[in-house]
Amino acid sequence: MGLTKALDPTRSVAPNRRMSLSDEAIEIYRAALVVERDALVRSSVATAGSRAPVTLDQQSVGRLSRMDAIQVQAMAHAEEERRRARLRAIDAALARIGAEEYGYCLACGVDIAPRRLDVDPAAPRCFDCAK
Repeated sequence: MGLTKALDPTRSVAPNRRMSLSDEAIEIYRAALVVERDALVRSSVATAGSRAPVTLDQQSVGRLSRMDAIQVQAMAHAEEERRRARLRAIDAALARIGAEEYGYCLACGVDIAPRRLDVDPAAPRCFDCAK
């Protein structure tokens, strides 16, 4: 379900023509961010073993198997770095909610379109500034 309907058209429009998100919409976005953050943390814990150092025992594993294990480990580290970057974005969005600055573009200050927030509740910039 899109959150576009969660906009409160009865809220007053500021002189710069901003239309704020309703408290209900912000709470829905906050809940989605928390759910995603929790899933990322669980995934990080579950995949910790794949990021462990590779044992280079030539007696038990052949050269190609070791190379494959090192490649799998490198991919796991890259995945973890992407996960950490997403967690930082989510934490920043939650901080903006706490500071009552959520839904405004960090670059230009205008409203971020609810349709953009529906796709990515952690989006820090409007569509034009994100290009």
